[in-house]
This record gives sequence, C-alpha cells and structure tokens, in this order.
Amino acid sequence: MSVVASLATVDAEFVALPLHALADAALSTARAAGAEHADLRVHRLLTESIRLRDGKVQAITDSSTLGFAVRVLVDGTWGFASHAELSPNTAAETARTAVFVATRLRRLNRERVQPADEPVYPNAQWVSTYEIDPFTVPTVDKVDLLATYSDRLLAADGVDHVTAHVLTVKEQTFYADLAGSSIVQQRVRLHPQLEAVTVDQEAGEFETMRTLAPPVGRGWEYVADDAVWDWGGELERIPHWLAEKVLAPTVTAGATDLVIDPTNLWLTIHESIGHATEYDRAIGYESAYAGTSFATPDKLGTLQYGTAIMNVTADRTEPYGLASVGYDDEGVASQRWDLVRDGVLVGYQLDREFAPRLGLARSNGCSYADSPHHVPIQRMANVSLQPGSDELSTADLIAQVDNGIYIVGDKSWSIDMQRYNFQFTGQRFFRIRNGRLDGQLRDVAYQATTTDFWGSMTAIGGRETWRLGGAFNCGKAQPGQVAAVSHGCPSALFRGVNVLNAREEAR
Repeated sequence: MSVVASLATVDAEFVALPLHALADAALSTARAAGAEHADLRVHRLLTESIRLRDGKVQAITDSSTLGFAVRVLVDGTWGFASHAELSPNTAAETARTAVFVATRLRRLNRERVQPADEPVYPNAQWVSTYEIDPFTVPTVDKVDLLATYSDRLLAADGVDHVTAHVLTVKEQTFYADLAGSSIVQQRVRLHPQLEAVTVDQEAGEFETMRTLAPPVGRGWEYVADDAVWDWGGELERIPHWLAEKVLAPTVTAGATDLVIDPTNLWLTIHESIGHATEYDRAIGYESAYAGTSFATPDKLGTLQYGTAIMNVTADRTEPYGLASVGYDDEGVASQRWDLVRDGVLVGYQLDREFAPRLGLARSNGCSYADSPHHVPIQRMANVSLQPGSDELSTADLIAQVDNGIYIVGDKSWSIDMQRYNFQFTGQRFFRIRNGRLDGQLRDVAYQATTTDFWGSMTAIGGRETWRLGGAFNCGKAQPGQVAAVSHGCPSALFRGVNVLNAREEAR
C-alpha cells in the first residue's frame, strides 16, 4: 500500500540509509530473543532557526538528529533501546538490549500490554504537502526576505523595534515491525513570525503587535507568497493597530459577550479540549506533565461539554496540519474521528496500547516520539471545532452583540491541572457596540471553566471563517517530549463570559 499526499518525494539521502538492513537485523534478533512484538524506527530531524532584530541577523542555528530505536514486547511488557550508529550489528545489539530491558521490567508490570491490531502496510510512503522545501532555499535568501519584511514595519511611524523569526523543520522516519509493515515518511513544517514594538520613553512602557500567521505543515511558499498568506496586507496594517492599541482604554471587568477569532480560539481548544481528551490523562496514567483531565471515561457519552452546536473532531489527515501524518509511530494509518458531537463527549485520542482499555479494536493513531532516543507516547491529533451550517460570517456574529469584545490573536494563558479552570488573553481586543466594532481595548483576559465556557457558545461561523492555528511546542511526559499540533476553528460567539482586567489582576 502506498499513500502519497504530495508531489514532493522523500529525500534520496534518507532513503539511501541502510533502513531495511537495520530492520532485518533488529527485528529478527528481537524475535529470536522471545519478543512477541517488535518495531524499529529510524528518525531524522533537521531544524533551522533564523532570528533578526531591526532587520539585522541576531542568530542562525542549524541542527540535525539521526538515530534509531527498537521497541519490543516480551510477556506483555515493553522494552526500549536506541542508538545513533546506523549499522546492522548495532541494530541487533540494540534489539537485545530492548529485550533485556523488558525482561527486567516484567516483574514490575501490573497489567499485561496487548496492543490493538492494525493492518499491515508493506512498502508504504507518505510525504506532507508543500511546494518549496525550505531546506533547498539558500539561507541568505531567507534572511533577505525577513529583512525586507522587517524594514516595512520599521519604516512606519511609531514602530521602534521589530523582531523577525522563522523556524523550519524537516522530519523523516522509517518504521518497520514484525507484522510486516514498512513505512517511509517525510513532513515539513515552519513558523514565521514578526513583531513590532513601540516604546514610550517617558512612561517607561512598551506595547507589541505581532503577525497572526500560524505555524503550518507547508513549505517556503508560505513565507514568500502573499497569495498563501497576506504578508503585505498584515504588515501594512500592524503599525495602525499598534498605535491604536497604545491609546486604547482599559477594559471594564465583568460578564461580557465575546466574539472570538480563530487566531485566539485555537489555543482555548488546545488546552481545554485537546489535552482533556487524551485518554492517558483521562485515566490518570499521565499526570507528571500538565496534569490529568476532568473528562474521565465514566462521563463518555454523557458529559455535556458544550452547547448542541459544538462538534469537535480529531484528525491526523488535515491538510497542512502540524500533527498530520500518513501513519503514526506505531504503524497505524491516519484517521479522523469525533471527540465531541452535538455538545457531548464521545471520544478520546488513543494509541495501540490504550485502545483496548477503552474497549476499542483499533487505535486511532496518536503515537509519536520527538526523537529516536525517546519512547513513542500518546500525542495529540489536530483537534478542531467544526464550522456551523448556517455559514455565518464573523461580521454576522459581531452584529448579534450589543455590547461586547472581539478577540484576535493569542498571547498568554493559564489552566489548572485537570484542564478545567482557565484564563486566556489575546493580541488585539476590539470593542463591540451595537453590532459594530468601535476601537480597541486593552488588558483583556477571559476566565471560565471548560464546560461553562463551551456551554455559553450560542453561534459559530461558517466554513469561510474556519482557520488553522497551532503550536510547535506542545510538551508532555517525563523525560519531556515536544510535538507540533494544529487546531482549526471558526469564529464563535460566547455569551456572558467573565472578563478580567489583566492589569488590575497583576497588581
């Protein structure tokens, strides 16, 4: 089976590695040593970070990681080992080490692991969708483009400083297991960002405004082509928005109607739904990093997460999604499924180990390791709020509000250890009066519990308002791992949300 998502192909340099020789050596050794399951994962990660301040280079860093891991099951107990030397002899020895680890841990294992079955995918390949591989673009050209964007902002009145940054990542993996799957994958992602700063020397204060382009699973065309993202239009408007923000009045705290833009709402989805529906958190298996979840399995099918217009999906196939892959790190083909349907909790994110615990015959493909030297763990899919069928525009939602706030862009956030009580701020806050925008406000934060917040959602925008947001740096586990994930959503209207004055709260 071959699944190809792009006209791009896996780099010849990666394919030329002794991938199958490593797999043959590791898997045959693991089988001979008594493993009932074994898989090998070769993992190569390339990153480049470019940072400018006021149009001048501050730092350029490149890094690469290459290695392989062997994971085995012996008598229902996991064993794991990894190495940086890609040779068949080392692969065989690493497999023996993984089996040794499993046999030593077996006496501590209180629950035998029986992974969910998955079809076999021999000679499969998947490449993410992009037009221009950013690692083929000369670094000097990338610097020149960021400097050009920076100069546009610096030329505007009131802009004192500009920072520009782009992070690019190419991730390549080879997976093979005893069942017969053999999968090669390559995905590219990047995050460009510019931020303008204005300084009030007399008051000793400053204010910032940054671009809203989210990190995405695309190529360099995302940074260089205004048809993909409107860099020219946004860079032209930022100085005006920044000047208006400096003079904006502070917000009055209290219950307030909010229209929240996708550029802000994605993060609320990530924290209050994405993490809360990770099954390992819901059963208390994961708690060392960011806690567990209020959405426990006894509530599945009954918990009223939000209003009836709330429909949330998990999707490992979303075009340009940061968590989109062809297959996860356990060889499970990517899928799309419901987490919340008509406002009710109906699903979780799972890997092959946890699917049987929930009574499911198959994993929904949420296993990932961020390094060849880390164990694959359950990680988040692209979790997204679906648009409404009425095809309302953001302006239509604003028109329903007599006195409220329109929130654009993410900034800081806080949420408790059960993903329930939270507080979020934003980049830009526009006052709504009589169904129209009426200037900016400052110091806005909104606070709620998860179910109260989603229970206050009374209208959502249509497909035309739906956008992907996301983050490169979602952390989990100990030792810590980092994963990139996207969240799509439309604009949405929430009634009577508790708004705080962040400046007063900080005193």
